[in-house]
Amino acid sequence: MNREILRLSLPNIIVNITVPLLGMVDLAIVGHIGDASYIGGIALGTMIFNIIYFNFSFLRMGTSGYTAQAFGAGNMEEALRILVRGLAIAFSSAVILLFLQKPIAMLASLVLEGSKDTLEYAYTYFYVRIWAAPATLGLYTFKGWFLGMQNARIPMIIEIVLNSVNVLFSLLFVFVFHMGIAGVALGTVLAQYSGLLLAAFFWLKYYRNIAKVDLRSSLEKSALLGFFKVNGDIFLRSFCLLAVFTFIPVISYKSGDEILAANTVLMQLFSLFSFFMDGFAFAAEAMVGRFIGERDSISLHISVKYLMRWGWALTALFTLLYIVAGNGILSLLTDDNPTVMATSAHYLKWMLIVPVAGFGAFLYDGIYVGATASRAMLYIMFAATVVFFTTFFILNGIAGNDGLWIAFLLFLFCRSILMWWRCDKILYEDYKNK
Repeated sequence: MNREILRLSLPNIIVNITVPLLGMVDLAIVGHIGDASYIGGIALGTMIFNIIYFNFSFLRMGTSGYTAQAFGAGNMEEALRILVRGLAIAFSSAVILLFLQKPIAMLASLVLEGSKDTLEYAYTYFYVRIWAAPATLGLYTFKGWFLGMQNARIPMIIEIVLNSVNVLFSLLFVFVFHMGIAGVALGTVLAQYSGLLLAAFFWLKYYRNIAKVDLRSSLEKSALLGFFKVNGDIFLRSFCLLAVFTFIPVISYKSGDEILAANTVLMQLFSLFSFFMDGFAFAAEAMVGRFIGERDSISLHISVKYLMRWGWALTALFTLLYIVAGNGILSLLTDDNPTVMATSAHYLKWMLIVPVAGFGAFLYDGIYVGATASRAMLYIMFAATVVFFTTFFILNGIAGNDGLWIAFLLFLFCRSILMWWRCDKILYEDYKNK
């Protein structure tokens, strides 16, 4: 069981680590072609897409849970139908995004702040990269499907190739063809389509003969409605999560540059923890869905128990890391600014609690996705979001930035406790009715 967990989690951890490295490369490229407006432009443009695509994470999560259950049940016909449904929704959504690109840009202009040049570069980046939407959303579906089929290696290969192609094209368009920030965006577009073609290649090579694709049954109204129901719950759940993670930098900005910088640095430590926990959460999606499909309650129970052991082990490791090396990590990120360093060190105490408060939220998300328990995920996320904002507004005038961190910790802790409380019913009672 431990080998199976590592087989599914390690490739996803590698992918999680490569994604921010790609963002650093993009920033390094634009950092060598002009003034700070280029960097600000790509930062704002990237933020727009992060907000858009974050809300489409249901394409991966919903697809992986359903596919894993079909795989466990040995129903390859249904597994293919799920892929068709996911791709149909992905490409339809992408067409809508392309059609609405100007209204989206106009809406973004109401909230984005920056110089005239920065905003101009941001919109240049946006209007080029938006054409990658079909490939980006299609890849979400393919990655979720491969994971549901218990294959975490293919998504890892796709991501590594995609990122490599992105860097090469961006360098070519910027330094050879002198296309500026539009070249960086075009590099991303071509890389996304390269990734989609590679995903299609892997599907044709390994899975095209597992069953016959039936478009009519795949797009049947009742099946689509059920798929939309689960994905709609995950969409609203993601929206709540986005509200919290968007609110933190916004309210930090209003507290001053030092607080904004300190909170941004500390959230990097949170991201480091999340890279590893998300890898095990993805493993949970695949394994829980598979064992539910197999109706193997014994393996289901054992897998959850072992996943939790890995969660506690990583929690202990990262807590110790932050205690022993927290200040050292902060100095690597903020050494050039003593004020930011001192402010970050002051609030580091809250980061020491994050692994304990949050590891359950990550792992149970994966478990619930594998069980397609989307409605419970939504209710719990909504409750935790209410706790976050209520706590913040109560403590804001009393505790300042400490109140923000307390609210964030309660947000994580609330999700962990409520999902733990409902887990037995979802896994060992509700799954019998699936």
